[in-house]
Amino acid sequence: MKLYKILESLSSRLPDCEITGITDNTEKLAEGMIFVCIKGFRRDAHEFAAKALEQGAALVIVERDMGLGDRQLIVENTRKALGDFFAAWYGHPEREMRLIGVTGTNGKTTTTTLIKEMLCRAGRKVGLIGTVQYEIGDEVIPSPNTTPVPEEFYGLLRRMADAGCQDVVMEVSSFGLDQYRIGPAHFAAAVFTNLTQDHLDIHGSMENYYLAKKKLFDRCDFALINGNDAYGRRLYDEITCEKATYGIAPEEGGSFDAMASEISLSTEGTKFRLKLFAIIMPVSMRMTGLFNVSNAVAALAVGKRLGVPVAVMTELLLDYAGVRGRCEIIPTALDFTVVCDYAHTPDAVEKILSSLRACTVGRLICLFGCGGNRDAAKRPKMARAAAKYADLLVVTSDNPRDEDPLAIIGEILTGLEDTAVPYQTEPDRAEAIYLAMKQARTGDVVVLCGKGHEDYQIIANNVHLHMDERELVADAAKRIFAERA
Repeated sequence: MKLYKILESLSSRLPDCEITGITDNTEKLAEGMIFVCIKGFRRDAHEFAAKALEQGAALVIVERDMGLGDRQLIVENTRKALGDFFAAWYGHPEREMRLIGVTGTNGKTTTTTLIKEMLCRAGRKVGLIGTVQYEIGDEVIPSPNTTPVPEEFYGLLRRMADAGCQDVVMEVSSFGLDQYRIGPAHFAAAVFTNLTQDHLDIHGSMENYYLAKKKLFDRCDFALINGNDAYGRRLYDEITCEKATYGIAPEEGGSFDAMASEISLSTEGTKFRLKLFAIIMPVSMRMTGLFNVSNAVAALAVGKRLGVPVAVMTELLLDYAGVRGRCEIIPTALDFTVVCDYAHTPDAVEKILSSLRACTVGRLICLFGCGGNRDAAKRPKMARAAAKYADLLVVTSDNPRDEDPLAIIGEILTGLEDTAVPYQTEPDRAEAIYLAMKQARTGDVVVLCGKGHEDYQIIANNVHLHMDERELVADAAKRIFAERA
């Protein structure tokens, strides 16, 4: 591909030439490529600029003058340039499909999946990009990142466009927005679900975290904002695109454009009264949990905006059991219920437990841990959130990574110092699941928080060990049946 076709609107005095590829990775650099110098967390690739030219790079993209004459192009932001270049390299597939983005701390996966399923039921071919997996129609691809890096993102969009996808529904992470991973992509609709503490080890403050999320709404035609969330209300006031609100009917009165009220929860499903812009109607769905009501209302509002018939969407909710690892009921044939959920923030833990508290006949037993090498400030906060609703806590490991699991547990327990809830600790997650289930009685609900869809545990040196909680629950159930025999 010719250099000028990649650079597009960037004015340049450089001579045009044939380019063999684009990279920001020194290990992938080959003759005739553009090398984009990114300043990362651990190193600044500008230090490699001259050597990149020595190794055959046709051009280096930099943010400051490296003294390389017409072999360098200075831009304001090399991360942004990288996304723009890959969009051009792949022929701008983002312009060939309708993009729908969902951002927020919690609820992204369920909301995107619901929107995708609604569009499919309406006869559209849809691509999905998210935490659990990527999908091109019926093809499923493992997901290494919620929002892929630019080369993978635009390569994936090109595959989707070539496969005939008409829509792409995607989770848009704060990392993806802050690091310009989505390049120049523009969205027909964007959803803001909520903002609660997470990723402060990366963003440094809630304000920076919010500003990263806000970037999505500078590039959308229509914004749907959660009116129940304080940051959502701020966002609504600050953005200028066409916008609407959604949520659960506020107790203090008031109304949203799309809203659920008169909600009835049970472990078998949920019923509520739906206001969908000018439409008011009863809705039933298989999923349970107040947070899933909010996710469903968001999906319904976006679907309505995109032209999906309301009858198609409500029929889907009657059939759809939910996303793997999101308030997923794991069958055991025992006389209590086991639920697996990805909740790994204080707000998510509170939401899943408060929803299940409302439909639990017996006790609510919560098992959870916290990830290593991640925001440590939320550890005691997660404990306090769990103690607020659970009758018994089992504190265990999540993904300890390079930290000592017992040290993580110790930090979690500081959040329980002023609470009365009984708790037990067991760093071995498999044994902890057995311990939680062994103590459950008829009518109890055991909630396994943190791992959700993940079928691995990350330990030291980024080693991934196979660990699927569905298998661990099945093993624990066998032990319990044997003990009861």
